[in-house]
Amino acid sequence: MILFTAALVVVVGFWLLVALGVTTADTFDADADLDGLGMGGVPVAVAMSLLTALAWILGLGATAVLTALSLTGTVTGILRLVVPVAGLLVAWWLTRSSVRRLRRFSSDERRSGHDAAGI
Repeated sequence: MILFTAALVVVVGFWLLVALGVTTADTFDADADLDGLGMGGVPVAVAMSLLTALAWILGLGATAVLTALSLTGTVTGILRLVVPVAGLLVAWWLTRSSVRRLRRFSSDERRSGHDAAGI
């Protein structure tokens, strides 16, 4: 959870900078291509922000459930190791699904590459 929380702080800081006009949402588009992860077609910052927020929410929820169950022993230790990985995988799947819907709001230039590829 600490990893996702730290990443979420960075995401919030970035979007505050965008809101203040210091930077733009497409700042990282030249640096990273998320097509291979199924998250292309929207600004990198949007996809990664969504991934981070979803992973944090899922991880927090799963940790709360584990705490409420009051499990002890090896099973709890293993579950506490699996929760962040599973949360990240589920967040990635949800982000991919969301990005497909968000592509229609993206710029024509960004979409044209996906339309030509049949994505």
